[in-house]
Amino acid sequence: MTRCVSLLGLGFGDCGKGAFTDALCRRWQAHTVVRFNGGAQAGHNVVLPDGRQHSFSQFSAGTFVPGVVTVLANPVVVHPGALQVEYARLQAIGCGDAIGRLLIDRRCRVNTPLHQAAGRLRELARGAAAHGSCGVGVGETVRHALAFPGHALHYGDLARPALAMQKLAAIRRDLLADLGAREDLAADPAGAAEWRMLTDGNTAEAWLASSHRLLRTVPPAATERIAERFTRPGTVLFEGAQGVLLDEWHGFHPHTTWSSIHPRAVATVAAGYGHRSRIEHLGVVRAYLTRHGPGPFPTADATLDHLPEPHNSDRGWQGPFRRGHPDGVLLRYALAVCGRLDGLLVSHLDVFERLPGLRWCDRHVVAAPGNEDRRTASLPLSAGEDLAHQAALTRMLFAARPEYDREPLTSAASLLARLRETLACPVWFASAGPTHTAVKPIDPVEDLSSCGRVERLAD
Repeated sequence: MTRCVSLLGLGFGDCGKGAFTDALCRRWQAHTVVRFNGGAQAGHNVVLPDGRQHSFSQFSAGTFVPGVVTVLANPVVVHPGALQVEYARLQAIGCGDAIGRLLIDRRCRVNTPLHQAAGRLRELARGAAAHGSCGVGVGETVRHALAFPGHALHYGDLARPALAMQKLAAIRRDLLADLGAREDLAADPAGAAEWRMLTDGNTAEAWLASSHRLLRTVPPAATERIAERFTRPGTVLFEGAQGVLLDEWHGFHPHTTWSSIHPRAVATVAAGYGHRSRIEHLGVVRAYLTRHGPGPFPTADATLDHLPEPHNSDRGWQGPFRRGHPDGVLLRYALAVCGRLDGLLVSHLDVFERLPGLRWCDRHVVAAPGNEDRRTASLPLSAGEDLAHQAALTRMLFAARPEYDREPLTSAASLLARLRETLACPVWFASAGPTHTAVKPIDPVEDLSSCGRVERLAD
C-alpha cells in the first residue's frame, strides 16, 4: 500500500516544514516527496546532526535521505537558474546525487529572469504599500500565465528551443506593455538593473542556453512517469510551501502568495496523477508565530526579536522577520480553511529555554468609534474566491489588538495542550531543536516504523 501524507503550514510560513519532512522521510521510509505548490521562493531549512545545513528551495527537504525522490508537480513554478545554483550547493555539502533523484512535470510553468525583473519592478512601484515579495518572480510568472495562457512557458517547452524563444519574446513584450514607460523605476538605483534585464533583447537567449544544461540532466517528466510514484508501496509526503495564512484565496489580500495551500489543493494535484485514495493531512505550527515581510500580524511583539533566527534575516526583498505570540484566532481560521486535520507537528519548543513564557491570544479586539470595542474569537470564511472579503479581513486585522489570557504559557506541555484544544486534533510529533534527532512523538498515532500504535511522550 502507498501512504500519502501532506505537511501544511498553518501560519505565515517558516514553521518547520523542512525539519519535519526530513524527519518523517527517515521515520516512515518515504520514497517520494512531492512539492505541490509555490516555487523557488520556498526556503525549508534542514540541519543534519553532523552540522551540515541547507535551505531547500526547489529540491525537497527529504533530499538528504538516501533514495528519496523529489517531484516538482504541476502547478509548481520551476526556476531553472536557481535550481542549478541550489544543486551546486548540495554537491558542495556531499549530496551530489540529488539531481538524479529529481522529476519535473513537463507542464510546470517556468520562472524566467524576465518574470523576476518585472515582479521586482512592480513591487518597487508600490512603495510604502508593498505587498511583500521574495523577489524571485513566482507570482509574476503565475500572473502572466493567467493573463496570457498561450504565451506561458512550460518546462516541456524548453526541449523545443524555437518554441521557447518565441514564447520568451512574447513574455518580454507582454511584461513591458503591462508595466508601461516607467522612467522613474529605470532611474531608481534599486530598479535600474531590473529594467535593464527586462529591456535587454539578449537576456532570453542567454538564459535559454543556460537552462539547457539542466534539461540534459533532468528531462521533462510525463504525467505517467510521475503517477507511477503513487503506486509504489511506502510513503509519499506532500511538502507544502509557505502557509495557509498566505493562501492566494484565503490569505489576507494583498499580502499573499500566488498558490493554494490546503488539503483540497493537495487532493487536486494528486488526482492529476490518478491518485484518489485518502491523504492524511498534518498541520505544522511553530511554538510562536512569525511573519517575514509586510502584512497584518496582531500578536507581533518586538520584545521577542532576540529569539535566534539563523536562517532568516531582515535583509533582501522580503523585509523584516517578525516574531509574535501564538494566536488562537488565526489558528482557528487556518483550521476553517483546511477542514479536518489528522494531526499536528509543532516546532521550536526550545523557545521555553529562552523565555519565561509565551502569551496566548484567544481573541482580537477591534475599536469601534462611538460603540463598545468588538471582540472576536474567529474570522469569517468566504463562501468562495472573494478577494474583497479577504481585503476586508486584512483591514480588520491591521486594526485589531490581541487579548491575551491572564496566565502565560510557561512550558511545552502547556502550549501543546492549548493547541490540541484549539485545533481539536492530536499532536503527532514535536521538536525542540534543529535536527531530525530532536523530533519526538507525542500523542498515540499510527507509526509505520513499528507497524503498530505506540504511546507518545507526555511533554
